Amino acid sequence: MIQAPISNELFLRAQDSIPGGVNSPVRAFKAVGGNPRFMVSAKGAYMFDEDGNRYIDFINSWGPMILGHASEVVQEAVQKAIPSSLSFGAPTRKEIEIAELIISMVPSIEKVRMVNSGTEATMSAIRVARGYTGRDKIIKFEGCYHGHGDSFLISAGSGAITLGVPDSPGVTKGTANDTLTAPYNNLDAVKTLVEANKGQIAAIILEPVAGNMGLVTPAEGFLQGLRDLCDQEGIVLIFDEVMTGFRLAPGGAQELYGVTPDMSTLGKIIGGGMPVGAYGGKKEIMDYVAPAGPVYQAGTLSGNPIAMAAGMAMLTYLKEHPEVYTQLNNTTDRLVTGMQQNMQQLGVNYTLNRVGSMFSIFFTDNPVTDFESAKTSDTALFGRYFNAMLQKGVYLAPSQYEALFVSTAITEGIADEYIKANLESLKEAL
Repeated sequence: MIQAPISNELFLRAQDSIPGGVNSPVRAFKAVGGNPRFMVSAKGAYMFDEDGNRYIDFINSWGPMILGHASEVVQEAVQKAIPSSLSFGAPTRKEIEIAELIISMVPSIEKVRMVNSGTEATMSAIRVARGYTGRDKIIKFEGCYHGHGDSFLISAGSGAITLGVPDSPGVTKGTANDTLTAPYNNLDAVKTLVEANKGQIAAIILEPVAGNMGLVTPAEGFLQGLRDLCDQEGIVLIFDEVMTGFRLAPGGAQELYGVTPDMSTLGKIIGGGMPVGAYGGKKEIMDYVAPAGPVYQAGTLSGNPIAMAAGMAMLTYLKEHPEVYTQLNNTTDRLVTGMQQNMQQLGVNYTLNRVGSMFSIFFTDNPVTDFESAKTSDTALFGRYFNAMLQKGVYLAPSQYEALFVSTAITEGIADEYIKANLESLKEAL
């Protein structure tokens, strides 16, 4: 049995100086029970905690470690950049090069602005969309997470056109009134919202493949239906590809599904693990951003030279090695097939959603197509399953409502080890 006395001690100590003992809520393990493990290093497919325990990692820093931890490709670029200084607060050649590289890869982006996180990217994209259209309201989808900006911490209430109420204290009612929500994959609900707020919707923002209610895929015609509606109504369509960008395809989900938004938000993989984000889109929209236009957005560390070096190395590698995506798909096929066989053998009620190298298991026999259906999953069973997997050295997302990510460091042998642990953990959890 894996023991973690040092991690337990550190978590107790952390609660005296850090709210909840963690710097991002899901890390506290409240959704699954037990105490978080404090990590000290990672390499390839594995993470190592303060107690010396080894875990096969299926979070991969929530997506960016597509080549596994401490990839030589990224590390060498970072090490080469460090002696020149960690930050300038002034323009660099690398910023131009990575902008040109992103534009060459992502269908929707004609100009791009670098920021420091996915939250910054989504907040900025919404502000630009409002400035560009002269409208105030936005539509988001239940269960889609776009960072902790005020505009995104909103619930729809009881009806599709009910004005929102803040989910989090500190979010004003005025902000809530400008944020409308609809069920994911429900195009009719979106049309109803647009009709009820005619000429007032600046933007529709969504994860084209949702990863924050567990993995939920877009229904046939849903993304194209949104594209058509936005064209008809002069609404800016924003794809939040912070998770899916460069992971599902070199050009992200928009390349995979063949639907091009007006704007895209990016993060995670751009920095190869460094704190970074970006937003971009059509030239005429992005030219509203200061200093080219009137919409203000700034950041001292935006375009940080170390993050840009890491991002250039990662994106260049992905562009030049399309076989990465074949490998990721083959590995994920192996994992998912093994899990399905295990659950069928044990008679488990489950739904398994997967796109490319992202997947989620829900302990429900209902199809999971939106947040309401995701909530039919047996979260208590998931908590037992999570902890059983952790004891077998497999590190999953500590929440039912998070996607898992596969890296190229997961070999066939490691995949088979995971499948075996999955079977044993299911037996213990049931």
